[in-house]
Amino acid sequence: MEEIEVKNLKNKEREFGELLKVIATLRVGCPWDKVQTTDSLRTMTIEEVYELCDAIILNDTNGIKEELGDVLMHLVFYAHIAEEKGEFDVADVIKHVCDKLKYRHPHIYGDVKVNGTEDVLKNWEQLKLQERGREKKVLQGVPASLPALIKATRIQQKAHGAGFDWKNKEDVWAKVKEELNEFEVEVAKSDKKAMEEEMGDIFFSMVNAARLYGINPEDALEKCNQKFLRRFSYIEEAAKMKGKLINELSLQEMDELWNEKKRMEKVTYQDL
Repeated sequence: MEEIEVKNLKNKEREFGELLKVIATLRVGCPWDKVQTTDSLRTMTIEEVYELCDAIILNDTNGIKEELGDVLMHLVFYAHIAEEKGEFDVADVIKHVCDKLKYRHPHIYGDVKVNGTEDVLKNWEQLKLQERGREKKVLQGVPASLPALIKATRIQQKAHGAGFDWKNKEDVWAKVKEELNEFEVEVAKSDKKAMEEEMGDIFFSMVNAARLYGINPEDALEKCNQKFLRRFSYIEEAAKMKGKLINELSLQEMDELWNEKKRMEKVTYQDL
């Protein structure tokens, strides 16, 4: 494949070099930066990634730019700390990821043929398995500390890459219904432990359904969260305008306000 020209490459290289200098300077001169370790930065990095995710969901361009900078700063900081220890530097990090991307995209940097994203994803997982060798298991690459919803998605994606999946995506609904029925059985027994297990199975099967239909369950749930927050806030504001607290409204009043906000959102969406 013909090599792609990167726009404004010199400018990007200059600014990245400036970031390296800033981190090195802070590490020497700032009391706070001096004492940071990979462990002390870890939770802050997680927070920065979530802030980036918030900006992406809100489609906040300036927010995305700012949060990307914060995440990039953390990555450079980790590499700088490693360089101080003589372990590796940022150049090693970049070379490693470039080599990995080239290896896992043989349809771009090799002679492998693919027919769409499905083939690309399967090749990716198969190549990862080859990298690890036979002693490593398929699901070992799923981080234990991932939030449960994201972890379920990654588990299912990796199982899919190994060929363990539904032949027809429509078949997943029989599994969803089966899990719902099993949950109802345990509810009738009032068996809390079994109910929890079956509820987990329902969530897992729904994540499977979302994946099969090309929906990111984490994004879908967060958008639902945001929708609920908007509508609930509308109810609170409406109550305030009436000189009431929200718990002083009747359920019927709250339902009417909820549906009013829902209709408003629908009109706005159609106008777009």
